[in-house]
Amino acid sequence: MDALAEKLEVKLRTWKPDTAAQVRERVAELIELADDDVLAVMHSRAREQEVLDMLDEPAFR
Repeated sequence: MDALAEKLEVKLRTWKPDTAAQVRERVAELIELADDDVLAVMHSRAREQEVLDMLDEPAFR
């Protein structure tokens, strides 16, 4: 089994039931998006934050 899948399995057993349920729902959504090849056109939240940070930086003149 993939190390990431193993880590997820362990975490799902240790998180609060509500947290585990939310993670399961989001992972299921990601799997569906990946199956539909939609992930390639989606922007990650990290990349979006990088762009917002760049826009907030003062311009050097």
